[in-house]
Amino acid sequence: MFRKKSDRPVGLKIIVVGCGKVGSTLVEQLCKEGHDVTIIDVNQDKIHELTNWYDIMGVVGNGASYSTQKEAGIDSTDLLIAVTGSDELNLLCCTVARRVAKCATIARVRNPDYSKEAEYLREQLGLAMIINPEMEAAKEIARILYLPTALEVSPFAHGQAELVQFKVPQGNIMDGITLMQLSSKVPARVLVCALERDGEVMIPTGVTQIQAGDIISFVAQRSTIKSFLQHICVKTKRVNSTLIIGGGKSTYYLAEQLLHMGISVKIIEKDKKRCEELSILLPKAIIIHGDGTDEELLKEEGIDTFESFIPLTGLDEENVMLTLHARQLSSTKVVTKINRLSFKNVISSLQLGSVIYPRLIISEAIIAYVRAKKNSIDSNLETLYHLFDSRIEALEFRIDRRSKATDIPLMHLKMKDQVLIAFISRRGRIILPSGTDCIEVGDTVMVVTKHSGFDEIEDILR
Repeated sequence: MFRKKSDRPVGLKIIVVGCGKVGSTLVEQLCKEGHDVTIIDVNQDKIHELTNWYDIMGVVGNGASYSTQKEAGIDSTDLLIAVTGSDELNLLCCTVARRVAKCATIARVRNPDYSKEAEYLREQLGLAMIINPEMEAAKEIARILYLPTALEVSPFAHGQAELVQFKVPQGNIMDGITLMQLSSKVPARVLVCALERDGEVMIPTGVTQIQAGDIISFVAQRSTIKSFLQHICVKTKRVNSTLIIGGGKSTYYLAEQLLHMGISVKIIEKDKKRCEELSILLPKAIIIHGDGTDEELLKEEGIDTFESFIPLTGLDEENVMLTLHARQLSSTKVVTKINRLSFKNVISSLQLGSVIYPRLIISEAIIAYVRAKKNSIDSNLETLYHLFDSRIEALEFRIDRRSKATDIPLMHLKMKDQVLIAFISRRGRIILPSGTDCIEVGDTVMVVTKHSGFDEIEDILR
């Protein structure tokens, strides 16, 4: 056993089984949130690396073993998260933990066969959550292709509202006007809640002037988003065709969704056996056996004729190079999947457009659950998204009880600086609030802030 540097427990006591890419990302995020983390992995070198880097305890061993879990302190653990490379091992780790300590458990499950039964497995095994990075990444890519002007599209209020990020084009109607003027010029109701300019991010006010080149995030009821973009002369038509490079799990999940949306799909995969599998799994897709990084093959398959291009190889470097190549050839919509989180500043400087980080998607879902569990008697945190390289958080709280933040007009709430109430969802209706609106019990409320670590609605108050 490798002991953490201090024995003072902070926040929740959490065990992470599996120290791969996802596990390492989770450890980093959970430590930032102030939780007492213990890691389990069969690889002693990985344990050494993480315990030396973070203030945590590590145990070398099989995470599904009763004795290993006991050594890691399962009896006093609040949450076990199993993110090894094996779905079966992850489910077994959670089952043992539930039997031994009755703590909450989260399992990573990537196999499509299991993913189709995720809800059944979750209920039968008593899991708090089943996570699938590839499936969640595919969902995010599909949302972007439905609204290709967007850099990011994040759902809130069970899909009734969306947070959309896009870059203001040169000569656009928004260039040079304030947010106050925007509301009078454009009839569709939206709220601009975050803005990045020259690398600096801000929570804007009514007097903030928009400039061409700004990257803005706005929230609106889903049904009004296309109307707003049309009014500001931005294309809103979804793509009709896509070319995907790589035939892994992400490709399967994405192609399945796109075909269901009526989008034609062509996939280039260099493994012949996988091509045969995909042709059976996705009979409506066109499967090409070949090297998707071969320029001649890409030209032959008509890369410049597709409305979208998605590199989903297992190598970040290949995905980036393919994106840059596609952007040279045409104005096709490109979404790039990046697995590693290092060199994010370099990636941002390349202006790749829409970039998806599956590890961050999963991390956000788990951090939202952990924050809610930490304060389970208070207002529940339902959704968490990080914007602009985690410099801004967008959170959704469910209001289950009266508090200092409820039943008071927003204009009279003494909120912290850099905090914005983006919308109130009440009985199926999305309200973009004014100063006279109040937060009520039963609402869900979206908060956008430059602060980090909010886990209940009262955290917005000074």
